[in-house]
Amino acid sequence: MSQSQQALRTRIRSVNSTKKITRAMEMIANAKLFRERARMEADRSYAARMHYIAARAMQEAKDADIPYMKKNTSDAAFTILFCSDMGLCGSYNQNVLRYAEEHLRKEDPLVLIGTSLYRQLKEDGFSLQQEEAIPAEKLSFSRLKEVMNTGMHLFLENKAGRVQVMYTKFVNTMTFMPATDVLLPCETVETEEEKTLVETLFEPSAEEILMELIPMMVQDSAYAHYLESTTAEQGSRRMAMKTATDNATDLAEALQLEYNKARQASITQEITEIVGGSEAL
Repeated sequence: MSQSQQALRTRIRSVNSTKKITRAMEMIANAKLFRERARMEADRSYAARMHYIAARAMQEAKDADIPYMKKNTSDAAFTILFCSDMGLCGSYNQNVLRYAEEHLRKEDPLVLIGTSLYRQLKEDGFSLQQEEAIPAEKLSFSRLKEVMNTGMHLFLENKAGRVQVMYTKFVNTMTFMPATDVLLPCETVETEEEKTLVETLFEPSAEEILMELIPMMVQDSAYAHYLESTTAEQGSRRMAMKTATDNATDLAEALQLEYNKARQASITQEITEIVGGSEAL
């Protein structure tokens, strides 16, 4: 066997080994995608009901002096940004980084959830508020609540004009896009459905309820965006690994064809040499 054939066999084995790895990672990402999507959808019903109650209370107390609904004079924005902990998820993190660079000012306070972009953002001069990266994979609601409380504290002290979350919106299993949701100041828009509802009575009062409800709603909204980002991450990783598996399959087939041609040429040459030798005798 010639050296070229041996090299082709080695490459074919290497590509097939890589294909097994990417295929396994695709299956793992697919399982995580279904799990994260189920968590995301389970949270939606709770969040929708909370937003509905808050919207009704805001309509009732729209003239009340509620600090969470006031616009501040500060032009700074306290931002929570979600990215992944690991790579191999296609363009997910690069899209997040590009979106942050386009929409954030470097001097504004920023909290990053996820480890993959921590060093990059720090080197780029963004004002990261944490001493070390906060892993996103095992982020608890209580840990995210602490971060949100920091943002709300800055907002109430007029050190931040708005509190916002930058996340990756999950459109479907193949489409994801970075987006921003401004959580404070809290605003509501009266829908046609709400206009037809009967009057709602609040005890002790709509204003007192909102003072407790708005922080809860802001914290849950941040957590909902975290769940949506992790779902988008797993969807992006599944697509990346599927593409890698398909590419490995195509490459292995091309290498196998090249190997077969080289082997056939080698056999033909040997037959020709045998025939030539027999004629010489």
